[in-house]
Amino acid sequence: MNGLMIRLFTVAALLVLTTVTDSHAQTKPDKGEWPQFLGPNRNGISAETGLLTEWPEGGPKVAWRVAGGIGMSGIAIIRGHVITLVQRDGKQFAVALESATGKSLWQTPLAPAYKNGMGNGPRATPAVVGNQVFVFTGEGILAALNFADGKLIWSHDVITELKGEIAEYGMASSPLVVGSNVIVTAGIPGASVVAYDTKTGKLAWKSGDDPAGYSSPALLDLAGRKQVVVYTGAAAIGLVPDTGVRLWSYPYETNFNCNIVTPLGLGDRVFISSGENHGCVMLSLKGQGDKFTVDEAWTSEGSQSVLRNEWQTSILSDGHLYGFDNVGAAGPVTHLTCVNAETGKRVWQKQRFGKGNLIAADGKLFISTMNGELVVVKINSKSFEELGRMPLIEPTRQAPALSNGMLYLRDNAEIVCVDVRGK
Repeated sequence: MNGLMIRLFTVAALLVLTTVTDSHAQTKPDKGEWPQFLGPNRNGISAETGLLTEWPEGGPKVAWRVAGGIGMSGIAIIRGHVITLVQRDGKQFAVALESATGKSLWQTPLAPAYKNGMGNGPRATPAVVGNQVFVFTGEGILAALNFADGKLIWSHDVITELKGEIAEYGMASSPLVVGSNVIVTAGIPGASVVAYDTKTGKLAWKSGDDPAGYSSPALLDLAGRKQVVVYTGAAAIGLVPDTGVRLWSYPYETNFNCNIVTPLGLGDRVFISSGENHGCVMLSLKGQGDKFTVDEAWTSEGSQSVLRNEWQTSILSDGHLYGFDNVGAAGPVTHLTCVNAETGKRVWQKQRFGKGNLIAADGKLFISTMNGELVVVKINSKSFEELGRMPLIEPTRQAPALSNGMLYLRDNAEIVCVDVRGK
């Protein structure tokens, strides 16, 4: 091989390596990042280890606490940025903070303040892919921002442009990026689920007629095929990511279209659940290509259901579901519950644990409660085992977010960072 050929081969190899590395960085964040709703794989689970094994005296140390704003948006953490949506000064903003200090990096106004009887402000959690941040406001404005400085790249008032109506309790679908598309649930006839090109903002596809519900779509590998699975206000559905073509559908209607949790995948199975005494179902998919059938592996419905997730997505770990069972038509009583995912049988239940939300890492559940407490519980399919709890914030519905041993929480006033690393 002569010198010119060697140089050409080297350049080509570097280009391939750079392309692979950039693609990997955009689609597979490292285990210390939390780039979207419910973390790297949109299932509430982090691969981080080395976290606390015993409850410190006085509780985990608060690293910083800064003013935030009203809203139900969760937190994304990636490459030193903490990004969320807040409402203050009469507007909805996307804000970025320095993860180590809480120092403000940028804030971008997105829309006027959104008001709703079930809670004001934005609902959806940002998604960060590459150099773009994707956000969805309370009234349904989908926007792409520049990661470095927050400058607006493109924006669409999805509901107005597609001639739809804002969901009764606000638009809550956290954007999902798959390939060159960013996907949200819009709930518009002919455009129940919509996808826009990430770079240009051009409408890529629209699919279905279901009402929106309040769930966020997930990319799941089911029965050998990657699918966008959406829990709409009327059904669980599987879509081809590039086209929106429907692969399968399972009707699941609830009062006021209150299907809220994110679907969870397990092999060829999908778990969905709803509160207000509806219950849960483990679906089983069979098929290949574009032909699928869906059956019930097990169901647990009504007032005797083993698990009724109101607005909290359960954690699926080692063949067991850990989640909040909200009892009654409006969920006034809530139990923390462990269910065998294979059989649908309840294993244990911590009675009257209270409402909250949760994520998992390093064999532990990190729980934020409606009372503003941080609670850490060991993942144990045999029995409930609490490590400790501490008051931390005001009432909140958001699940915590985890990055590099630091846990981030928010309420309607503050954003807080807590050190949960082990000694």
